[in-house]
Amino acid sequence: MLRHVPDLLVPGTRPAGPPAPRQGQHGHVGEPVSRLDGALKVRGAARFAAEVPLERLLYAAIVHSTIARGRIAALETAAAEAAPGVALVMTYRNAPRMKAPEAFGEGDGVAGSNLPVMQDDSIHWNGEVVAVVLAETQEQADHAAGLVSATYESATATTDFAAAQTGARGPGQVVGEPAMVASGDAEIALAESEHRVDRTYSTPPLNHNAIELHAATVDWVGGSLVVHDATQMITGTAGALAHVFGLRPDQVRVLSPFVGGGFGGKTLWSHQILAAAAAKLARRPVRLVLSRAGVYRLVGGRTPTVQRVALGANRDGQLAALIHTGVAAMTAHNNCPEQFTFPARHLYAARTLRLEQKVADMDMLANSWMRAPGESIGTFALESAIDELAYEMKIDPIELRRRWEPQRDPTSRSAFSSRHLIEAYADGASRFGWERRDPTPGRRRDGEWLVGMGVATATYPYYRMPGVKARLRLDAYGHLTVSTAGHEMGMGTATVQAQHAADRLGLPLEQVSFAYGDSLLPAGAMAGGSSQTAGTVAAVTAASVALVEKVLKLAGNDSPLAGLRPDDVVACDGGLAHARDPSRHESYTSILRRARRDSVEVEQAGSIPLEQMKYSMHSTGAQFAEVGVNAVTGEVRVRRFLGSFDCGRILNPRTAASQFRGGIVMGIGLALSEHTLLDPRNGRIANPSLAEYHVPVHLDVPEIEVMWTDIPDPQAPLGARGIGEIGITGTAAAIANAVFNATGKRVRHLPITLDKLL
Repeated sequence: MLRHVPDLLVPGTRPAGPPAPRQGQHGHVGEPVSRLDGALKVRGAARFAAEVPLERLLYAAIVHSTIARGRIAALETAAAEAAPGVALVMTYRNAPRMKAPEAFGEGDGVAGSNLPVMQDDSIHWNGEVVAVVLAETQEQADHAAGLVSATYESATATTDFAAAQTGARGPGQVVGEPAMVASGDAEIALAESEHRVDRTYSTPPLNHNAIELHAATVDWVGGSLVVHDATQMITGTAGALAHVFGLRPDQVRVLSPFVGGGFGGKTLWSHQILAAAAAKLARRPVRLVLSRAGVYRLVGGRTPTVQRVALGANRDGQLAALIHTGVAAMTAHNNCPEQFTFPARHLYAARTLRLEQKVADMDMLANSWMRAPGESIGTFALESAIDELAYEMKIDPIELRRRWEPQRDPTSRSAFSSRHLIEAYADGASRFGWERRDPTPGRRRDGEWLVGMGVATATYPYYRMPGVKARLRLDAYGHLTVSTAGHEMGMGTATVQAQHAADRLGLPLEQVSFAYGDSLLPAGAMAGGSSQTAGTVAAVTAASVALVEKVLKLAGNDSPLAGLRPDDVVACDGGLAHARDPSRHESYTSILRRARRDSVEVEQAGSIPLEQMKYSMHSTGAQFAEVGVNAVTGEVRVRRFLGSFDCGRILNPRTAASQFRGGIVMGIGLALSEHTLLDPRNGRIANPSLAEYHVPVHLDVPEIEVMWTDIPDPQAPLGARGIGEIGITGTAAAIANAVFNATGKRVRHLPITLDKLL
């Protein structure tokens, strides 16, 4: 197997090219550089998908179904068509013929589901689009949409998660891994354990609430499709739209330079396809912006789960049995089971284990990825159960986890590429003041507030997707342009990649530009799975090696670099120099001008990501929460929060801290307030607005402190693992455990609302 092969014989486990210098040589990587796109955002100069101006633009409004399953019996559109400003009303009767998109997990699919879009009279969920109205203004379109009348023939629908669980099935695979993993007989080991807990936890459905609403501005130009989209999968979206409309890949262009938050929800849904179809029908450009309620009805979110966690420990605290099983809701037309058992597969050493996931099919909007899908809710159940066991054993929960620290991955048996979770716990506990925690619940008060502390492990796997490419263009003025079809959703992609390229080629940061957000550029990494940084870094690294080789050839015999090979030189001070004789240096400008070249350009793909096949690669961390629970009202307030992370090398402390904090804020929402209310009678979402679906606001969020080990992972490009999603993992459990420490009441069903504490 690959894990037994020495590193030197496995291309990709050590990324090509010399390592980029650490801070102090060129001083970019590792520095807290402010986001390069920040000024554009502040000035309002960053143009989003709903702001692209086009001549003769039509505005779209949507009519949603009101049943969960069945067919359209009658559809009256005459009144809407006669309304002022209306250009047309598109329904299944006049929509262009289109192929069904491929869902995630199907070939190269990136769509939320594989259902055909507006191709017949069938209804698959409550909220599916039955009509699209196009008009000269948004107000006219919205008014006319209210004039469309539809009646339905309902069919029996499964809209109650509790009822759906009776028919739960095994999904076969979960994100490419077996749905069931077992070692030994965990049930017998549990029964024989001296200490054990066996509990059921549940998490509710959640919806995406990015500040930027989902939008697409679409135009057909000479038979080609141009889509200004808010997406975190530019390359995949372009390919998927080409498939749906029967076009060649080069006939579709997707532009998405700025995305106002994604978190897994800004992928391909029906609204982009409908906008393109309507524009084709009208022969005019179309803008379709979902309302907030429209996002709830057309963009999938996190699915509900019921999870059993059973832990058995011996007298010395060693873990004898680890059982984590459960059910998640899904549909028959998507493949997105929440991988809630994944943390249990890789975190702790257990003598026996049984980890199994099932799915319950429902007639609902297809669920989808939402920041740390699986790991966020899986850590709530697992880490809450660990806290329960630690309390039962009268042992500090950090010490219990320390005793379970594995030497190798517990399920794959692969070596860890780098793992410093125990250090992260030690550092975090010291900074947070964990030694002041009273292990007896309910004894610490601050007036009418009961105060408690809780802790939990954070974890998220390392991913690096294959096929990511980068183009480097170096001009005769010494300016470098890095191009790849990547994404900027506020996490600092452009900034970090510019820092890396500047260090890699020995340039000042102001001499580097990063072009992204356009499917015409080389295929980029998706902004998902915390994978974009690693994938792009690997591609830029490979392209940098190729560029140095090309520039060195152009230098010729008249250069101080004459006779040197690529391995003999380093990039520094705006050019190349002999690695052992810095006096033999020539600038890029000098080389290109002598060669009479305006520029030199290369394009390369990153190495095959064999490192994640050979090693167990995960970011980990320790989440510490202090909460106050009002003894009179039951209100819960997070008073302090600290996250201590081990994610490899931190490339930009400023943008990294923002990512960690953002994840923790979403974790606070997961713990205390967020809950999509799905009416079990008809599958209708009952709270599709920010007035009724409660995300954390400023007063809900305390000062959040973050810290990290900053120990490079020797197998990851630049030593960095992903950081975009780990912040949400472990957060809900840390808060729930703190609530127990404050009150003595254990809440196992999220969110933790005051009615569960009174």
